[in-house]
Amino acid sequence: MPGHFQEFEDQYLETMYKFYEENGENSNVRVRTGDLAERLDVSPASATEMIQRLSSKGLIDYERYKGAKLTIEGLKHGQMIKRRHRLAEVLLERIPFEGNTHETACRLEHAIDDDLEIALTLLLGNPQTAPIDGSHEMSREIPDIGEGLSKRVVEKLNKHKSVYDLSTNEAGEIVGLLITQELRELFQGNLSIGASVKSNGNMSYDFNGQTVSLKADIARLIIVEV
Repeated sequence: MPGHFQEFEDQYLETMYKFYEENGENSNVRVRTGDLAERLDVSPASATEMIQRLSSKGLIDYERYKGAKLTIEGLKHGQMIKRRHRLAEVLLERIPFEGNTHETACRLEHAIDDDLEIALTLLLGNPQTAPIDGSHEMSREIPDIGEGLSKRVVEKLNKHKSVYDLSTNEAGEIVGLLITQELRELFQGNLSIGASVKSNGNMSYDFNGQTVSLKADIARLIIVEV
C-alpha cells in the first residue's frame, strides 16, 4: 500500500486531472495555484510546495505566476487515479454498501494496484460511467484504462463476464459472488463458486438446473467464466 506522502501526490495529480476534464477543449490551460489550493482545502503555500515537488518529478509543468498544467506523464498518472476512484464508486454502488460512496472511494483508490484494476475492470464489466454521489440518474465518464494494462484486459475480457451479460443459451461457471448471504440461501445451495449457470434469455437462468428469474442489479453481481 502506498505511503501517506504518495497519497498526497496522487491527490494533487487527480485534482489536476479533474481541472483537465472540466476545461474540456481548453484542457491545456494552466491552473492557478490558488484555485488548486482552494479545491484541495490547503494553504496556497502548501499547494505551491507540492506543485514544485511534482514539477521536479516531471509530472507537472509549473511556471511561477502563471500556474501549472499536467505533463504527458502527469496526465497519465492523474487519469489512472481518477479511473481507479470511479471504478471503486461503481463497485460500492453494486454491493450492499450503506456508507459514503465518494469518501470511501477516495480511500480505496490508493489501494488499487495494476492487478486489482484489471480485476475490477473485468468484474464490473468494463463500465464506461460511474454514478455521481450515488445517483442512478446522473453519471460521469470513467477514463480509459492505461495502454500498458489494456492488452491484459482484452486478453481476459472474453473469458469473464457477469450473468447479466450472458447471451441466450450461453453458459459458464461462477467464479465471483458479490451478493449477500441471505440472497445466496434463496438458491438452495445452487449459487456458489464453481456452480454452472446458463442463460435462458429474458433474465431467466439455470443454476445447476434450478431455473431462477433475476433482477438486473442482482445478475450483475454474479461473475462467471465462459
